[in-house]
Amino acid sequence: MRISVLGLGYVGCVSAACLTELGHEVVGLDIDARKIELIRSGTSPIVEPGLPELVKKGGDGGRLTVTDDYEAAVMGSDISLVCVGTPSTETGHPNLEYTRRVCQQLADVIGRKDDFHVVVFRSTIPPGTVETELLPILESESGKKEGDGFGVCFNPEFLREASAVQDFYHPPKIVIGERTPGSRAGDVLAELYKTIDAPTVRTEIRVSEMVKYADNCFHALKVCFANEIGNLSKALGISDSHKVMDIFCLDTQLNLSPYYMKPGFAFGGSCLPKDLRAIVRMSQENGVPCPVIAAADPSNQLQIRRAIDYIRGTGRKKVGVLGMSFKAETDDLRESPIVQVVSTLIGKGYELCIYDRNINWEELFGSNLGFLEHELPYAQSLKADTIDELIERSDVIVIANGAAEFRDVPLKMREDQVLVDLVRIVDDPSVARGEYIGIAW
Repeated sequence: MRISVLGLGYVGCVSAACLTELGHEVVGLDIDARKIELIRSGTSPIVEPGLPELVKKGGDGGRLTVTDDYEAAVMGSDISLVCVGTPSTETGHPNLEYTRRVCQQLADVIGRKDDFHVVVFRSTIPPGTVETELLPILESESGKKEGDGFGVCFNPEFLREASAVQDFYHPPKIVIGERTPGSRAGDVLAELYKTIDAPTVRTEIRVSEMVKYADNCFHALKVCFANEIGNLSKALGISDSHKVMDIFCLDTQLNLSPYYMKPGFAFGGSCLPKDLRAIVRMSQENGVPCPVIAAADPSNQLQIRRAIDYIRGTGRKKVGVLGMSFKAETDDLRESPIVQVVSTLIGKGYELCIYDRNINWEELFGSNLGFLEHELPYAQSLKADTIDELIERSDVIVIANGAAEFRDVPLKMREDQVLVDLVRIVDDPSVARGEYIGIAW
C-alpha cells in the first residue's frame, strides 16, 4: 500500500519504518525540519533498538521518504496514519490542538482527491473524540461525507519504549475501530496488517478509543500495586518481595487472567473485604501508606451506591431482588453487597421482595446467620417462593448474581417493568420486554 504517516514522533517514526519492512511505500510527514533532515540521511530521530537499521534500510530502498508538504503526502497515498502527540494540558485534559490541525490540513487535500482515502487515528484520544470532534472537521473542510470519498478508523498502538519494533511485529492484539461493521475503511486497515500474526478485533470506534486508556491505566495500576506489596513486605520483615510477586504471577486462573475483569456489581464474600481491611490496617500500623490497595474498598462502596441510585432513579417503590448470595451457586451471604442495597432501600421506604433458591432462610446458621441478623434481620419476611412470584409482585426487578435460572427473566417481565441488571445476565438488552438498565453498560 501507499501510506502517509502524519507526525514522526515516537509512534509515527516506528510505524513508518516498520511498515516499509512489510513492503509498503511510506511517506512520513512532520513540520520539524530536523526530523526530516535526519530521516532523509538514514538516521533515526529517536533512540529505539532496531529502529535505526529499519530507517536506513527503508530510505535506501526508496520505500521510506519524508516531507513537510501535506499535498505531496496525502495525494500520493491511499491511507493516512495520524500519529501526532496529545500531551496533557495543565488541567489534565489531552491537548487535541495538533490533531485538529492535522485534520484541517488532511481535509483540504481529501476534498480535492478523486480516490477514496482512509484516515486512521493512532494518537491516544478520549472516547468520542473521532466522531464528535475530528470527523466533523474532516467532513466540513473536505466537503465530503464519511464513507463517500473517505473513511475513518481508530487504531490504538501498543508499543513499549525499548521494545517497540518487536511489539509492532508481534502485538498482543490489533484493534480496528470503525464507524460501521465491515466498513470499506476497516477492510483497508485490516489488509494493511494481514501479514502480522495477532488477534484482530474490529469494533466500534469509541470502544477502540477506550481500550488504549484501559490498557495504560491497568499497567500503571499494576506498577503501583506491586510497589505497595513490596514496600509493605519489606516493613513486615520479608526479605525478598520479588518472591512474593513471582508466586503471585504463577496464578493464571485468577491473578493474570480475564477473571474478575468484567464490569459489573461490587465484590463481597468471606475473603476479599476482610483481607483488604487487614492489609490496610497492617500498612497503617507499619507506617507504609498503600493508597492503591486502600482505595479498593471505597471504590467498591461507590459501585453499591451506583446500584442504589439506578434503582431509586426508576421512581418505582416495589423492588424484587433475584440473588442474595454474593455469587451464583453458593449460599454465602457474608458481606454480600446486595444485602446492603436491600437494607438501604427498606430504610428509605421501599417495598422489597427477594428470591434465592440456594438460601434456606429457616436453617441459616453460623457466620451466615450472624451476618444476616446484623444486616437484615427481617429478611425471611421478604422472601418470594418462586421467580414468577417475585416478578408478579415487583415494578423493578434487580438481578444481583449470575444464576442460570435468571437468564429468562428479561423475557418474562412485563412491558411496564424495569430491569436493573448488575451482572449482565443477557448480552442483548433489547430482549427485555420492559425497560433495561445495566450498571456499567
